Amino acid sequence: MTLHADARAVLAGWEPPTPRDAQLRDRFVALLDAEPDAMTRACLPDHLTAGTIVLTPEADAVLLNHHRKADGWFAFGGHCEPSDTTLAGVALREAHEESGLADLDFDPVPLDLDEHEVHFCSPGTVVHHLDVRFLATAPRDARHAVSEESLDVRWWPVDALPEIYPDMRRLIGDAVARLRPSD
Repeated sequence: MTLHADARAVLAGWEPPTPRDAQLRDRFVALLDAEPDAMTRACLPDHLTAGTIVLTPEADAVLLNHHRKADGWFAFGGHCEPSDTTLAGVALREAHEESGLADLDFDPVPLDLDEHEVHFCSPGTVVHHLDVRFLATAPRDARHAVSEESLDVRWWPVDALPEIYPDMRRLIGDAVARLRPSD
């Protein structure tokens, strides 16, 4: 199965938790149906990306990276590479590369979807990343590192987050709710 086929199957079979996610899922699947290169950055102005939000198993802290180009705190994620074979694999690879964490307890079921403009992805073009985001956990004392793409990587208490975009707050809230469904 190709990465494109895997992404199509994962998204088409995913049960969106909200109407917002259902609308985005339909948009992502429509792009996959229309564009054979939808999984590559060559597909402009929109292409699929994948990411991972990393929480402690207790869901009391989140590991974020201060992205060098975007100059803000984000989850880990990015573009698909030619060697990638699954959408979940893209998200997990990006999490390993950008966090430096060797071991992650990774949930292969998408957590949520997001669409956002990225001005630095293809200069002269406003690109939309159609991001499929997954959840992983790691102990707070796990050894992490700063990658070339980041200015910093740091654990933040979920109740004392840095200044972040509203979609990051929503993502962290969704992740905490999945790990602590009774709260």
